[in-house]
Amino acid sequence: MAVTIGAIVVLVVLFFLNAIRIVREYERGVIFRLGRLVGAKGPGIFLLIPIVDKMVKVSLRTVTLDVPPQEVITKDNVSTLVNAVLFFRVVDPSAAVVEVQNYVEATRQIAMTTLRSVLGGVELDQVLAEREKINMKLQEIIDEQTDPWGIKVKTVEIKDVKIPQDMQRAIARQAEAERERRAKIINAEGELQAATKLSEAAAIIAKNPAALQLRYLQTLVDISSENSSTVVFPIPIDIFRFFQKKESE
Repeated sequence: MAVTIGAIVVLVVLFFLNAIRIVREYERGVIFRLGRLVGAKGPGIFLLIPIVDKMVKVSLRTVTLDVPPQEVITKDNVSTLVNAVLFFRVVDPSAAVVEVQNYVEATRQIAMTTLRSVLGGVELDQVLAEREKINMKLQEIIDEQTDPWGIKVKTVEIKDVKIPQDMQRAIARQAEAERERRAKIINAEGELQAATKLSEAAAIIAKNPAALQLRYLQTLVDISSENSSTVVFPIPIDIFRFFQKKESE
């Protein structure tokens, strides 16, 4: 009799040990009862019916998914190697278990194909200069495709873009030519402004002859301040005209 009671106690203990489940705060337990989906439970402690109920744990934490380098031919026929990183989390644990076999691998494959598709439709200059815009487009497309699986894609970032050496040299030459073009434009604008100011100054001096004399005196002061053994004084032509009038008289 004692042996029978002991066996019953052991069976009861084993029953409860198999029935008790604990789910952490960042997890959910998807319950199946005789193969039918019951729903997601947690966090906390709850009981399962042994043999009848089965549970699959799903993490709700953000997953960092590294997208391996993909060989992409851009719209302007440049072959590049591009890799990216993707951040996503499960928002519907039941769908993540029922709708897809392995939601992590499925999301990775979707990210790889979308990366090749999107970058194949833009030129290399856009990939290098408009990376933020491309990241947003990738995030929207991947999130739309993974939504039926209960996956929310939060961010997609292009990590690195590798281009051939000859293309790197061509880009460097293009950047140098662009800098030279800007330098010439700035220099031409400076010359134009200087010519405009000189023209305005000449017009003012033509209206006020006294201004020319003041400028002449200022020039003499500037010359005298220099350490030079020879000084050349410019003489206004009006002085010679004065002497010519004296001689004619």
